[in-house]
Amino acid sequence: MMTLRFSICLFAFLFPISMQAQPKPVAETPQWLEKSVKVARQQLMAATRAYQPGLNPRSTNQDGSARLADYKDWITGFFPGSLWYGYELTGEDKLAKAAERFTLGLDSLRYLTHTHDLGFMIYCSYGNGYRITNDKKYLPVLEQGAKNLNARFNPIPGVIRSWDFGEWKYPVIIDNMMNLEYLYWAAQQFHEPKYTAVANTHALTTMKNHFRNDYSSYHVVDYDPKTGAILQKGTHQGLTNESAWSRGQAWGLYGYTMCYENTKNQKFLDQAEKIAAYIMNHPNTPADKIPVWDYDVHNVKSERAPRDASAAAVIASALIELSTQVKDGKKYLDYAEDMLKSLSGDQYLAKPGENNFFILKHSVGAFLFNSEIDTPLAYADYYYLEALKRYAQVKHFDTKK
Repeated sequence: MMTLRFSICLFAFLFPISMQAQPKPVAETPQWLEKSVKVARQQLMAATRAYQPGLNPRSTNQDGSARLADYKDWITGFFPGSLWYGYELTGEDKLAKAAERFTLGLDSLRYLTHTHDLGFMIYCSYGNGYRITNDKKYLPVLEQGAKNLNARFNPIPGVIRSWDFGEWKYPVIIDNMMNLEYLYWAAQQFHEPKYTAVANTHALTTMKNHFRNDYSSYHVVDYDPKTGAILQKGTHQGLTNESAWSRGQAWGLYGYTMCYENTKNQKFLDQAEKIAAYIMNHPNTPADKIPVWDYDVHNVKSERAPRDASAAAVIASALIELSTQVKDGKKYLDYAEDMLKSLSGDQYLAKPGENNFFILKHSVGAFLFNSEIDTPLAYADYYYLEALKRYAQVKHFDTKK
């Protein structure tokens, strides 16, 4: 009798453990995802042969040639970051080696102090390199860059200064939310809790001053650095001062989703969901869910309404992350899936060997300045690849077949 009881107890004890030990089944990868990853691999491999470290691909000039960026350009970290993501998606060792080469080619970034874009420039390149390889050779640039970014914080207005040009007194743009991820990470890596405090303060101040009642965002808020008073609110790249520049809405959504992930502050999650609702329910969103460059361009078929694939890629990546943070996340994942399917279609996904080896077509840099209109953009590719990676992880798809 004792032997029988022991056997039953042993079976009950071991059975769930054996079940838990089984690897999670991998779902069948959809064809559109397989195609997009294959195209990305081909384009990235070709780009590593066409371009050299220190002059990274940025976009396309009006004459069709590639527009390149030196290390001081705010977008310079995106191409190495895309190579790192390409390696994660495909397992292609040549992409990892190229990612290392193009990342280390940006060593001088550690000396830059004139810009808030150090998160884009350093964290997307060196940060991904260290995350994937755990190689400490990436840390010196990451450590010095974080110090330089943190030094741009002014406790009086409670924000990190964005630009050092123009007639503004102390301009802060919604894009700056993206660089907070670098500070959150650096706070943990380098044992600097003040970085977390700065990131939180900036996010809370931006939440208070950048957003309208409908949770659309201003592009630029100018502060008095001596008193913290708001001098003006407006735009630099949007249609009007009161319009909703599409990529600006994307930066805000991504930024607050990321802030919640790093802090678990419910205020940040609530803000992210409200921004998501604004984007997902906007009446001017085209049927394929790829926004035009500003949500207040009403006629989406006019010449003044080119689509912005870069905004879509940022939104898709943010929504996938947001879907993992809430109980009813399916609505966010489904919307992001629709966006990724659109971006992975023939209208937006480049053919291998074309598009100066960029992956996506049809993005907009600064429409009103006649700059990078309906062209590929390095950051569109970066966030598209990040979104594909996040999507594959959430859905348990194997993209390395």
